Amino acid sequence: MTLIALISSIVICCASLAYGFAQRGFTSFSIWILIFGAGWLFAVWQEWKWYSAVALFLATVASAFGLWFGFTPGWMFAGGIFALFAWDMSDFRQRLRLMAKDDNVRGIERRHLLRISLLALFGLFFASITMLVRVQFTFEWGVLLVFVILLGLGQLLGWLKK
Repeated sequence: MTLIALISSIVICCASLAYGFAQRGFTSFSIWILIFGAGWLFAVWQEWKWYSAVALFLATVASAFGLWFGFTPGWMFAGGIFALFAWDMSDFRQRLRLMAKDDNVRGIERRHLLRISLLALFGLFFASITMLVRVQFTFEWGVLLVFVILLGLGQLLGWLKK
């Protein structure tokens, strides 16, 4: 469950940053962001613990530069929010491995995912309000919101089945 959330947050982070930069004509930088995302996924597969902190820093810097130069705020906020989400999930996965067998690992995992998902939801809500105020709410942004909502509903249904 945590691995799915981690991988999807990395994909959403890098895709939204790359799309935000590509909208403004920085396509070569967008390609580098996608390569960075593939490297992040490779680091998850190889279990490189240090990479998520570096990735969080780089994604935050890219988001901040995008906001500084007036790029669409929703894509930059989404990149930053999901980078933070992915960093937290990476750290949480490490802590789950160190828990005792008699701990309620599934319950702890569910509560943590619920809290961090609510944080991401509020961040996307405020980014959507910002985009509405600036009249930059686009079809693509709506598709991202629908995708994130469907991802959350799928996770909720998975919890209810168990």
